[in-house]
Amino acid sequence: MSEDKFDYEELGLMMGLEIHQQLDSQTKLFCRCPNSLTDKDPERKIYRRLRPTQSELGEIDRAAYEESQRNLQFVYEAYNHHTCLVEADEEPPAELNQEAVDISIILASLMHMKVVDEFHTMRKQVIDGSNTSGFQRTGILATDGYVTTEYGNVTIETLGLEEDAARRIGEEEGKIVFRLDRLGIPLAEITTSPDMHHPLQVKEVAYQLGQILRSTRVKRGLGTIRQDLNISIKDGARIEVKGVQDLDLMPTMVENEVQRQVTLIEISKELQKRGAEVETEIYDVTEDFANTESKIVKGILEKPDSCVLAIRLRHFDGLIGKEIQPGKRLGTEFSEHGKKMGVTGLFHTDELPAYGITQEEVDHLKDKLELGDDDSFILVAGKTEKANNALHEIIKRAKQSIEGVPEETRRAQDDGNTEYLRPLPTASRMYVETDIPTEIIEPERVKKIASDLPELPYVKQERIQKEYNLSEDLAGQLVQHNNADLFEEIKKELPGMDSVKIASDIAYTIKDLKRDHYDIEKLTKDVLVEIFKLVDEDIISAAETEVILKDACNDIKPIDSVKNNNLEKLSDDVIESAIKEIIEENKDMIEQRKMGAMGPLMGKAMAKFKGKADGQTVSNIVKNEILNIVNN
Repeated sequence: MSEDKFDYEELGLMMGLEIHQQLDSQTKLFCRCPNSLTDKDPERKIYRRLRPTQSELGEIDRAAYEESQRNLQFVYEAYNHHTCLVEADEEPPAELNQEAVDISIILASLMHMKVVDEFHTMRKQVIDGSNTSGFQRTGILATDGYVTTEYGNVTIETLGLEEDAARRIGEEEGKIVFRLDRLGIPLAEITTSPDMHHPLQVKEVAYQLGQILRSTRVKRGLGTIRQDLNISIKDGARIEVKGVQDLDLMPTMVENEVQRQVTLIEISKELQKRGAEVETEIYDVTEDFANTESKIVKGILEKPDSCVLAIRLRHFDGLIGKEIQPGKRLGTEFSEHGKKMGVTGLFHTDELPAYGITQEEVDHLKDKLELGDDDSFILVAGKTEKANNALHEIIKRAKQSIEGVPEETRRAQDDGNTEYLRPLPTASRMYVETDIPTEIIEPERVKKIASDLPELPYVKQERIQKEYNLSEDLAGQLVQHNNADLFEEIKKELPGMDSVKIASDIAYTIKDLKRDHYDIEKLTKDVLVEIFKLVDEDIISAAETEVILKDACNDIKPIDSVKNNNLEKLSDDVIESAIKEIIEENKDMIEQRKMGAMGPLMGKAMAKFKGKADGQTVSNIVKNEILNIVNN
């Protein structure tokens, strides 16, 4: 990514982050179901359809309205132990999870925020099926914090505490399947102010917030954290990018979004200059493709109740195919809006002839639709109702292209681009939650929690690296995988044990065992202390711990593993006697090479002992025996 591609200050670039992190409490936020997921077959299913409702001011949220146009049925998989009637929206919520509140207060304190004295639960309308009730319960727990970056302080606007959504499992024709195990898991929502103005700054802030989250009791692993990025420029619009997972990709994503908005503004100005117009009449041109050679169109028309429909765009020629992001064009955005309605066959004049549609068919349609030289048409092939709905959405998006950049929610893609998801939600989707009383948060509670805050990960890494003489990589591995506390607890019980050996086995050996499908849950702190104690007390050599770790995963006690595998170290007398035999057998080599024989003899000795002798002990004895011969 080139930092100098744009003058971000001149463009008025503004960015904000929203981070959603699952909290590792014992239960869910508004019921006492376990805070965990399951892959078991569901014990029952619930079927729902959701529709938007008016806010207290009589308004309907535009994002909720668009979702309702898809007319989907939602299927919810439920369980006896992982879900209850609260997730099914069949009984009122239980009281707020106090453990989740305490974890959130820790986060607020680490971000220098002011914790509210009253927590009010609100309802946020969501009808994409991710909540059985059609709304998400959420509230603000703290405000007005900050993190420091090399570009200046960034304000943490709010810290919210809310329930996570249901887990999307799959999609069928007209149906989406969700699982209710994730619904209600406590979720911290961190929202920054839009006061980041450089692509690299947003990456730095995301990293710092990640460090803060990792220092507290939050869940780890795929799907436990979600990051959304808000981006806008002067004369553009606010775009919310959902699902930004890769911190390294963030600057590229910002640059690509800036490129998209800059180009859309240029297209808008050109369309206005041309006097462009989007006509709303939809034409049925199915008969004109009765003998088409296009495999795509033929395949669609072979299905019942299918058609080809067209609209006219006046003075759009050459602009629908204009690139707005790497590999994406304005026509791609039209297509993304149409595909939301369930169609896949969309074509426009800037890309035709192609896909088997001939120049002759294009010219025929231009004549039929009475298009001028700089006019365009868009075709949609699919089921009649879906094709009509798709073109209505495309008409709406085409009109927006004349006006400028539309406010949207977009989905992050792995290449640094984004794709259309839905309109940006409005404030009209928020309601007061009447089933949950106000939660009073006493100042003494906040003060007590703030007086004993956890160590931030990067501070912990620097400390244990220096204190225990570990490499930067080894200390980083312990902290990154949340094993630093385990390492220090073991060291506390075995202060004389080699720190590097303990850290290496925790960071690498156990990780390899997990990869090989060993049950590492059996490797508790007490079991690990028992294993490392065998090394500390010189019962086994350090190299043998892997064998015992494997056995421990299969419920074999460490001392039994030592006996079963004949791992007990040899006595010094036995070691010395065996080395003398090796020396006697290799006297000629010693006389020729002198101390140069050290390496080969060490290899022979270690091979003979097969890990039952300490390497340093063997080395000392071999060295002394060689010196005796050389000096005599």
